[in-house]
Amino acid sequence: MTDAVCRSCAKPLAGRAGRTGRSSVYCSAACRQKAYRERRAAPVDTARGLIEEVGRQVEALVPQPPSVFYSGVTDLASSVGRLRRIARVARDTANDDSVTRADVTKEPGSPVPGDEPATADHDAPQATAPRTSPDQGSGPRDSVTRPPAGRTSAGRTSVTRTPAGQQAVTQPSVTRPSVTRTSVTQGSGPHAALGESDFAALVEPYRRELRVHCYRMAGSYDDAEDLVQETFLRAWRARDDFAGRASVRTWLYRIATNTCLDFQRRTARRPQRYEPLPGMNHGSAEPPARITWLQPYPDEDLPSADDQPDALAVSRETMELVFLAAIQHLPPRQRAVLVLRDVLGLSAAETAEALEMTVASVNSALQRARPTLRDRLPRRRTEWTAEAGAREREVLGRYMAAAESLDLAAFTDLLSEDIRLTMPPNPYWFVGRAALTEFLGISLDPASPLFLGHWRHLPARANGQLAAGGYVRRPGTTVYRAQVLDVLRIEGDRIVEITSFEPHLFPAFGLPLRLPADR
Repeated sequence: MTDAVCRSCAKPLAGRAGRTGRSSVYCSAACRQKAYRERRAAPVDTARGLIEEVGRQVEALVPQPPSVFYSGVTDLASSVGRLRRIARVARDTANDDSVTRADVTKEPGSPVPGDEPATADHDAPQATAPRTSPDQGSGPRDSVTRPPAGRTSAGRTSVTRTPAGQQAVTQPSVTRPSVTRTSVTQGSGPHAALGESDFAALVEPYRRELRVHCYRMAGSYDDAEDLVQETFLRAWRARDDFAGRASVRTWLYRIATNTCLDFQRRTARRPQRYEPLPGMNHGSAEPPARITWLQPYPDEDLPSADDQPDALAVSRETMELVFLAAIQHLPPRQRAVLVLRDVLGLSAAETAEALEMTVASVNSALQRARPTLRDRLPRRRTEWTAEAGAREREVLGRYMAAAESLDLAAFTDLLSEDIRLTMPPNPYWFVGRAALTEFLGISLDPASPLFLGHWRHLPARANGQLAAGGYVRRPGTTVYRAQVLDVLRIEGDRIVEITSFEPHLFPAFGLPLRLPADR
């Protein structure tokens, strides 16, 4: 560890004996969140400054192109929201002699003479933070609720009336019926005016499941980490507006979903097709979809009932790379609706409230999303990755041994006839055993000028699938350096798909970046 003290409070950092890979640079969740808020702190903290900022933002607004217009309006709404909060605090204290008058020239939360100092970066809620509403988890509901797992016959469509009289159509889910409904509506009390430590204690229990949610929405582990931090920042700014009518989990999921939607609007990423590279045999099959931002997710970071009794039950199927790649083809709002409805199990009414849509719009988006997704998912359930057993682990062991011994024949025996290899974000791809074997033969042959080096591997698990962290010792060197993380899809005793990722994510999987030569 290069830093012996917390980057936020300078307290000593506790060591993690026996754990390799990623190291913490903060002593607590509160310090981690505080550091993120400080990095994102707004430069304007007075009412007069905000008014001037609003004026500048209004003058800069242009209706074209739409993405720039949306970004400008979002920034404007954020500034207006902060200004509104200053005005509200001033109004609420104006006629109350029992409290110190609020200084409307400062952001609420700035120290007032005679009062205890408040948190310095106590910002107002951003416009994108969703509004709270009565907790749908308490009392009877007339909303459309997804049938319990296994209760709806295959292919059957059920219709329920909503309070507004709209027909909400529930079609068969694109995932297995064993997907558990998320408990996102458990009750909680008001949590306004929380300090940093109390706020961290309130939201940190949901970090893992929110990261999974953001990962499904974004398809990237790195982006999911950032989106969770942004979710907590928005929640911190909106904490005084959270009156506890909805549960903390419901509140955080709404903010997280809208944070992801804002991110997707800004990036406007779309899957493309791989293209042939000059002089390279890719095979005769059609090029697969290329999703440059796709990243693996460590199984170790999935929520567990051992961590908290009400932890989100994660369906392994909805974490597979084939599912994550498929939903990236959906428009952002359709993707959000499908994840909330079919993966998390929210009702149409709950989803509509979270996304500020009507129930009819939610049902329409879901009806469009499901066929698109089915077209890109395996047709038969047997084509999904089976739970790894002894046979699959044996295949992984043979895979690692073949690479380490530079045994091309043993490697080839493990590959299915229609094996597919992709390397996001890189442009390399191969479909078919012959094409992949030709590529491997060059890199595994010590006599070849393109010989990569000698290999070592460590087993890992990603997205509910077996994986291997590959290390290469280049000719003339003595250290094995992280090279690639291969996630395998295995059917029977054959590997049918290899997705190779860059090594910067090794620490997230508890894998070191270097191995000694004498390992």
